[in-house]
Amino acid sequence: MGLPVEAGCDKAWTQTQNLSWHVLASFRGTVQHGLPLEIGDTNYTVKYFGPNSNWDLSLSLTHRQFETVIPTEDSVITEMTSTLRDWGAMWKRLYVKNEGDLFHRLWHVMNEILDLRRQVLVGHLTNDRMKDVKQHITARLDWGNEQLSLDLVPRREFSMVDPDEISVTELFKLVSYIPKTRCNCLNTVLLLLCIPHSPFERFFVRLNKNGVPKSPEKTERQCTLFVDLGSSDLRKDVYIVVHIMRIGTFPVCTTESEWYQIHENIMRKVNSRYNLSGLAVSLQLLHGDIEQLRREYMVLFTRGVSITKKLGFSDIIMPGEMRNDLYMTLEKGEFDKGGKSVARNVEITVYVLDIEAAGSGEPGGDEYHSFVLYHNNSPRWAEQIKLPIPVDRFRGSHVRFEFRHCSTKDKGEKKLFGYSFVHLMQEDGRTLPDGTHELIIHKCEENANLQDSSRYLKLPFSKANLPGNNQAVKGTKESFWITSFLCSTKLTQNGKGGSQSIRALDRHLSYTIVGLLQLSMDLLSSDRSLTSRYVTELFPLFFQVHIINLLQDSKFQHFKPVMDTYIESHFAGALSYRDLIKVLKWYVDRVIDAEHQDHIQQVLKATEYIFKYIIQSRRLFALATGGQSEEEFRCCIHELFMSIRFFLSQENKITSPVTQTQAVFLRTFPAVYGELLKIFTVREVAGFVRETLGSLPATTHAECPLEAVKLHCIAKTVESELYTNPESRCILLPVVLRLLQTHMQEQRDLVMCAHILTSMLSLIRKDDSILKAVVLLSLSLSLSLSLSLSLSLFPPPQGEFVACLLALLRQMSDKHYQQLLQAFTSKDDLRDFLLQIFTVFRILIRPEMFPKDWTVMRLVTNNVIITTVLYLSDALRKNFLNEKFDYKVWDSYFYLSVIFINQPCLQLESFSPSKRKRVLEKYGDMRVMMGCEIFSMWQNLGEHKLNFIPAMIGPFLEVTLVPQPDLRNVMIPIFHDMMDWEQRRSGNFKQVEAKLIDKLDSLMSEGKGDETYRELFNSIRIPLFGPYPSLLKKIERETWRESGISLIATVTRLMERLLDYRDCMKLGEVDGKKIGCTVSLLNFYKTELNKEEMYIRYIHKLYELHLKAQNYTEASYTLLLYDELLEWSDRPLREFLNYPMQSEWQRKEYLHLTIVQNFDRGKCWENGIILCRELADQYESYYDYRNLSKMRMMEASLYDKIMDQQRLEPEFFRVGFYGKKFPFFLRNKEFVCRGHDYERLEAFQQRMLNEFPHAIAMQHVNQPDQTIYQAEAQYLQIYAVSPIPESQDVLQRDGVPDNIKSFYKVNHIWRFRYDRPFHKGTKDKENEFKSLWVERTTLTLVQSLPGISRWFEVEKRELVEVSPLENAIEVIENKNLQLRTLIAQCQSRQMQNINPLTMCLNGVIDAAVNGGLARYQEAFFVKDYVVNHPEDGEKIGRLRELMFEQAHILEYGLAVHEKFVPQDMRPLHKKLVDQFHVMKSSLGIQVSEGHSTGHKQYANHRFLLPLLFLSLLPFALLSNPHPRSFQRMCALAPCTSPTAARVVHAGTQSPTSSAQMALAWWPDAGEKHCPRLSLSIFPSSSRLLPFLLLSLPLFTPFLILFSFLSIFTSLFPFCLHPPPSPLYLTSWYGTIWE
Repeated sequence: MGLPVEAGCDKAWTQTQNLSWHVLASFRGTVQHGLPLEIGDTNYTVKYFGPNSNWDLSLSLTHRQFETVIPTEDSVITEMTSTLRDWGAMWKRLYVKNEGDLFHRLWHVMNEILDLRRQVLVGHLTNDRMKDVKQHITARLDWGNEQLSLDLVPRREFSMVDPDEISVTELFKLVSYIPKTRCNCLNTVLLLLCIPHSPFERFFVRLNKNGVPKSPEKTERQCTLFVDLGSSDLRKDVYIVVHIMRIGTFPVCTTESEWYQIHENIMRKVNSRYNLSGLAVSLQLLHGDIEQLRREYMVLFTRGVSITKKLGFSDIIMPGEMRNDLYMTLEKGEFDKGGKSVARNVEITVYVLDIEAAGSGEPGGDEYHSFVLYHNNSPRWAEQIKLPIPVDRFRGSHVRFEFRHCSTKDKGEKKLFGYSFVHLMQEDGRTLPDGTHELIIHKCEENANLQDSSRYLKLPFSKANLPGNNQAVKGTKESFWITSFLCSTKLTQNGKGGSQSIRALDRHLSYTIVGLLQLSMDLLSSDRSLTSRYVTELFPLFFQVHIINLLQDSKFQHFKPVMDTYIESHFAGALSYRDLIKVLKWYVDRVIDAEHQDHIQQVLKATEYIFKYIIQSRRLFALATGGQSEEEFRCCIHELFMSIRFFLSQENKITSPVTQTQAVFLRTFPAVYGELLKIFTVREVAGFVRETLGSLPATTHAECPLEAVKLHCIAKTVESELYTNPESRCILLPVVLRLLQTHMQEQRDLVMCAHILTSMLSLIRKDDSILKAVVLLSLSLSLSLSLSLSLSLFPPPQGEFVACLLALLRQMSDKHYQQLLQAFTSKDDLRDFLLQIFTVFRILIRPEMFPKDWTVMRLVTNNVIITTVLYLSDALRKNFLNEKFDYKVWDSYFYLSVIFINQPCLQLESFSPSKRKRVLEKYGDMRVMMGCEIFSMWQNLGEHKLNFIPAMIGPFLEVTLVPQPDLRNVMIPIFHDMMDWEQRRSGNFKQVEAKLIDKLDSLMSEGKGDETYRELFNSIRIPLFGPYPSLLKKIERETWRESGISLIATVTRLMERLLDYRDCMKLGEVDGKKIGCTVSLLNFYKTELNKEEMYIRYIHKLYELHLKAQNYTEASYTLLLYDELLEWSDRPLREFLNYPMQSEWQRKEYLHLTIVQNFDRGKCWENGIILCRELADQYESYYDYRNLSKMRMMEASLYDKIMDQQRLEPEFFRVGFYGKKFPFFLRNKEFVCRGHDYERLEAFQQRMLNEFPHAIAMQHVNQPDQTIYQAEAQYLQIYAVSPIPESQDVLQRDGVPDNIKSFYKVNHIWRFRYDRPFHKGTKDKENEFKSLWVERTTLTLVQSLPGISRWFEVEKRELVEVSPLENAIEVIENKNLQLRTLIAQCQSRQMQNINPLTMCLNGVIDAAVNGGLARYQEAFFVKDYVVNHPEDGEKIGRLRELMFEQAHILEYGLAVHEKFVPQDMRPLHKKLVDQFHVMKSSLGIQVSEGHSTGHKQYANHRFLLPLLFLSLLPFALLSNPHPRSFQRMCALAPCTSPTAARVVHAGTQSPTSSAQMALAWWPDAGEKHCPRLSLSIFPSSSRLLPFLLLSLPLFTPFLILFSFLSIFTSLFPFCLHPPPSPLYLTSWYGTIWE
């Protein structure tokens, strides 16, 4: 169905014409605005014309006519085929989801259904077998649908029901009473099942040692049916108790002594001592008597399932029922040890002559063995057995109990040690009384002594029956207790013999009834004179009435057919009807005056059977006389009913006996209808009933019991044969409606009202003869329904009221709706009705209104609702528009329409293809129909549209998010209309924009909207600025075009981010996509929309994501965004998110503390210190010293953690996301990501590929071309980058610990660097350093890392090329820095292991020996390079300095290494020292003092260094007049060896403290070669030092002159004898300068 929208909107719209045309040729509709058509389609076009424009709106709906194809195969087979197709797809998904249990069960059920289908298709089944197979099929189909959460299928006779073919009330009944399917099989170990606290037998299941049935082919032994569960049993908690017992040896159980009450303890939840485990027992509750169950569950009974009976008679006694069961419970025993040191293991063997003893389930046997309790002399078994003994075997029978000890050691026969017995019947014919009996245990050790029972039967068996002189037996401690219970229809426990007990009326009422029935038959069959003599006394009172009233008892309901059969077949009193009518009328006439109503009520209770006798007697008389006295009979009946109407019309007090008599008659009155129809016509009987019910008093009290009886009478009337006849229904309907309406308006007995309505509406058709009644019913029904639903009544009346309302509305035609609306006399009444019915409809389409799987019922409901709304919308337009405009009614209408479209059961996109096809064929897409109605009603509003702006923006936007193209095309132009009207009213559409953005965020966060919707909304670009030229032309004439386009662009960008956010949130674990998407949306709300509240909401969403991912540093930065929005003020803040109502100061304090806590967890203590200081200042300003103290302590603890705890430096990675398949916020962008702890490049790359499983990893680092950018794929480019710290002053400052510097190396980083080496020009194979250039890429981020995310987008990219010389300088600088850091860490004992220093020294020295530094010399120190690159002279000098510096750092590093190296690594250290000497020689560096002669001539100048030191001392004191400065200079001064001086020079370049390093080096390096400079030149220097410092200004000129002379004197020898190496000289001058 195509539905193009070809116009926008204007002030008012007029429907100009309706066109209907047919299609003669098919058209695919592939062109723009194309409407796909097929031959035979009917197209309806409705045109609306706008008064202020030259264009119109055309809505086209295509009605497609289909031929109905009725399959020839059985409907069950058709359903089976369709269902199996749907199951097949879902079955595969179960495998993918690893739901193995349901997967295998469904597989077996599908195979079973296919086998049954094959049997049906063969066609060789009998009718009974076919019915059985269909029942199997539908049961399994319903089971599978239930397991897969598919729709409930209403059925009749195993076939699916067409909702259009039955009333809604009937459909509701079908879906309400579909039983849930269960599997009736039990597979466990040896079991004994019972229902505690209920008189039921026990059910036995005997399994073998493998836990499978002992007779697996006899499945009936695994299932049982507990019968005769009464209502009293179900009103309390019902438990199934399973006792598991093992035959054979069994481990000792610590709770054996409590075996008899373990289940009681568990039920009372006193189960802490028991080791509980699960046991699967499948149950199903079946309703009905045993014969009904046999018909409905034939499969269950064909297997011969065992029946577990009640211990006693059932609530309903069937005629001819015979039982003779003795139940005996082995309670407990008291035994002595029998000379043994431990207690016995007692087993009881029960013998009842040759009678079988068992329970249900397993076959009986000649003997029964109890279970054994280990080492227990006071065992309690509580084990029940059933003895089905024939009546003729009771006399002279007895039960013997033999007691044996079961030894766990001896493998022989169990040892007998005693016995007990009990007689089943006494000499006077009484059976064993019910109750507990204490039996005597007679000693016996030989089985032979028990073979002749006459030996012991004369002995006493019960302690209760012992004579008084037998105190010896009474005093014995050994006893055995049993409990007996007899359930017999033949035997008695009271006084006389069994034959006399049969006639005992108080015990066997069933036989009494049969006797009385026969007596009544004899009396009625006797001559008329006898009948006449007793007619006023004997017959009605003693016989007929008494017998009939006995039949009213539920126990004897099944004897009614006996009476009915007698009346129909054996009754012969043809003249009795006259006397019966007179007697009945006599009683009715005396109701008003009689003081005692009991005898009258007894007669009226028997009204049904009295009328049966009257009618049957009259029929016999008419048959015998040819219909004589007909008029007389009719007059008698009319007089009788006049008397009845008179006594029913009397109003009395609630407690009046007359009121009770009226109630008695009304209960039996509906049963008379069927008898009267045997003689009178339906109209005559309907007249009797109408006048009788109409005579009831109209005004009664709500508490009166007569009111409920009246409703029950109405219900029975509606369900009777009389009401089903249309001719009589028209007569009865007014009085039924009057009584029903009264109850519904007063909200009384709504459950019964619902039942009555259900029965009535199941018969109503579109019949004008009952139109008035239908209208009245609809008014009362809608009123009652809205009230009942608003009051939240219980589901049963609620559901039935819903079905009644839907059935009524479904039957109403156009004419009915017109008369319904005309029935309202005022606009207020019509307004109230519309508001009421719209409210009811909104309630009806709530998801919780029907169970989830009632899709059929929901679709019928929606179909009725949309049909009704289409009728009522005309009334809305005609009565509540223009000057009569009513906002509340229109708002209720729009709200209902929006809810209707968005309800889940109409979202066809979520249905399976077959289900979607069925729904579309039957109902069409009801969403589109309602959308067209919304659009039409909106266009009729005119200037009243302003009342719904901006209130309806959110609801209409929700409608457009439904993924239905036709619906979107209809609804999107409404937004243009809203913008237009808002622009006219206020000159802008800020309200529209704000509401649109807020609602869009909430709706798309709920999962609504899709990619197509983004493209659709991008114009109001598709419907506004896109392929609809007429709309585009109209907008171009608008003055607000630019602002409109800006709004749409903003909304589109927001939608892109919201869609990405929603897609990312669907993922399970927190990953970079979720965080990055939230950051993108958060920044958009802040920068582009300036929506502070939404911005704060997403701040907290991002904060929660970081906490979940344990990104505590990022979580702190995120929460800091909200903290920065607050100030330290007392402004009150409302309750927001999880924050209570508080002042701004309190919330900011809370945020500070939370952020500090997270910075602490993220080891970002420096940032936490800043916040601690800020918070401490606030506490100090408020003189809150308690919290100030806590804050200072917290700040101190953070300082301690900086110095004491180790922090890992993370690595950073540059990630490029290329291709159109990435989310919007990542597409064709590059980011720098901060890695996790210990995460290297390979691990990070794998993590990114896991997050983007469809991405392709690029294997190069070059920038991709446009082909990659525009590809419909995902490409990832990942490589590591190096941070460029901003805080260089901290990193270069001497004396700053490495713990502090490490923080600034990797925090607050904006720029990152990546170097890509390449060769420019001809590559020298001998020395590649000559042409090795570096392409250096510097990336600048939009925010520094770390921040609110672990990754940020690259804002700026810079590319430079580094020459080979510059590259060499950087390489050596970095290596020198690394060496100095490792040496310092080793010296300060920060390094637990010396291996890092060893590896670094080995790497540098070994590389230098193998040509590392030598390659640099060959490349850059040769004459050709110096001549060709004169501009690099300064750089060459710098390279020389660094190489020399590295040599001396290595020399000192080896000295430190020698001090700390372990013994097993000494050979490696010696090797490094030897290689170092080779390296120095290769660089032209000579070894001093015995190792080289080149510097001996300069050894004579050692005395110059002290002089040089003295010359520099004044400058040092002037620049820093502090004692420590003086001591530092003195510490440096003694070194007069050039080598040692160079070491000091190398040390001063280190980022560590140069003074500290010098002091550390001096003791080792200067003992032999550098005599110390004694401080004795300053006598008592410690005392004179303060004086010298104070007098320093006086001697300043002299000190300066002295310094210049000292410098000249110290440098003069070097001018005469220059050093042999420039490299040496450079270092030497550097040393002097230091």
